[in-house]
Amino acid sequence: MPQLTKTANTKYDSENILSLNHLFKSRYLYIGFFTLIAGMALNIASQTYLHNYMSKGKTLPMLSDLILDNLPVIDLSLVYDIVCLIPIFLLFVYVIHKKEYNRVPFMLLMIGMFYLVRGVFIVLTPFGNPPMFGGSDPLFNGFSKYELGVYPSGHAGNLFMLFLLVNDSIYKRIIMACLVVVIITLLLSHGHYSIDIFSGIFFSYAIKSYGMKHFRMFDLLYNNTQNQT
Repeated sequence: MPQLTKTANTKYDSENILSLNHLFKSRYLYIGFFTLIAGMALNIASQTYLHNYMSKGKTLPMLSDLILDNLPVIDLSLVYDIVCLIPIFLLFVYVIHKKEYNRVPFMLLMIGMFYLVRGVFIVLTPFGNPPMFGGSDPLFNGFSKYELGVYPSGHAGNLFMLFLLVNDSIYKRIIMACLVVVIITLLLSHGHYSIDIFSGIFFSYAIKSYGMKHFRMFDLLYNNTQNQT
């Protein structure tokens, strides 16, 4: 019996190594990674554009908001910035724990596509920050040169995308709990309009659904199955 267990574990480790080798040899990994980098770069470029727009004396409109107008302003920016990091760390743990290396290109692509879409929309709909928003905590201010561009929310949208990308119920519950905390603290801090937050969630759902229909080849396990049939 111990010999059988050892043989099974050896076979499992061998398959795992093959999976990693297949991952790094796949062009889809690098396309997904490039998409993520491009999405992040576009967000920075869009925020820089908005900063230059305002430096010329122009203003971005502030909106009234049914929820924010009835909430006190409590600076909890440090909370939502820290809690946002937890699901990102969990995604790494999830991939390693569940050995879902074959899905990494798809994950990178979906997150990158969300940021590409967000980078376009924050320029197409250039709202100003909500009234009385005090900015991020100094601990996290250095991560973004300009705190501009609110629609849709990157905090809420990215976390919901991570929620959609994991399949394990325990990981999903933890990420959803983080998302709830982020939404509540964003609203109390007046860090985003409510439409930013809920639109970020809908954007992520739409992008993930589109990806499942048109970019399933980035899931290498699915791709291999299709090639074998």
